[in-house]
Amino acid sequence: MPNIKSAKKRVELSKVAYEKNKAAKSALKTVIKKFEASLEGGNPAAAEAAYKTAVTAVDKAVGKGLLHKNTAARKKSSMTLRLNKLA
Repeated sequence: MPNIKSAKKRVELSKVAYEKNKAAKSALKTVIKKFEASLEGGNPAAAEAAYKTAVTAVDKAVGKGLLHKNTAARKKSSMTLRLNKLA
């Protein structure tokens, strides 16, 4: 455990940041899973709506620094291809 006051503060702040990042990543995964579930359902309208939500979530994750921009591009491309196969 740290003895210096500023080091103690950094430990607490890093815990807070860890929890925020964990929650944001979990929310992103949930949105992507909802998109995949809508593809399984076979309803193009629902899949399109879920696709738009998922792409927005991926872009926001890049802005927050949760995903690298190339990872986001790969995910969006994959989702787009899967959506186009449904249509």
